[in-house]
Amino acid sequence: MSTDSATPRVVLVHGGFVDGSGWQGVYNLLKEDGYNVAVVQNPTLSLEGDVAATRQVIDAQDGPVVLVGHSYGGVVVTEAGSHDDVAALVYIAAFAPDKGESVNSLIADPPPGAPVPPILPPTGGFLFLDREKFPASFAGDLPAEQAAFMADSQVPWGVDALGGAVTEPAWRIKPSWYLVATEDRMIPPPAQRAMAERAGSTVAETPGSHAVYVSNPAVVAAIITQAAAAVVAR
Repeated sequence: MSTDSATPRVVLVHGGFVDGSGWQGVYNLLKEDGYNVAVVQNPTLSLEGDVAATRQVIDAQDGPVVLVGHSYGGVVVTEAGSHDDVAALVYIAAFAPDKGESVNSLIADPPPGAPVPPILPPTGGFLFLDREKFPASFAGDLPAEQAAFMADSQVPWGVDALGGAVTEPAWRIKPSWYLVATEDRMIPPPAQRAMAERAGSTVAETPGSHAVYVSNPAVVAAIITQAAAAVVAR
């Protein structure tokens, strides 16, 4: 693939409790296919700060951008995706809020029987997942040692980030793609499907936990490539 200025650049945005290193498998596959790829290390202290960090990375690209978010990263790309250089959005088992919505509002009323993420009470304005319950809830399809490492290396998630509300959802003006993880125990698959339908996203589904971007990078890279190809074809 040519990497001229018309070739979309891919910008990857992580979610809460983790950092950008989880994207390495997806990054490697996209690089092998010839894409320029950047990974945002958003601090997850506030939505405003994470959007600023993401836009800084977008600004550094020299072509159209496919902006990809996992989990809470979907809120970030929904807000940051109005950037003029963003040509497409990709949601990976992610929140896709509408105007005025936040993670807090989207998880406030879970459907009966839906798994409840094992989020511990806030400490000093930050949230963590219960370490013992992390593997089953977040990373059920990863090897036990890898899931345990993710549990022990959690990044504090700021309460302010959960409460950050979207002002102008980019999916209303940009084409979007959505990968539903059908075994997700953090964001229920029915909620993922509902958000994807509301956003008018092109939807794919795959068996996988909330950590599908780690456990199955090939399927994640495939939907990103699909979005990039659509950008080129326009």
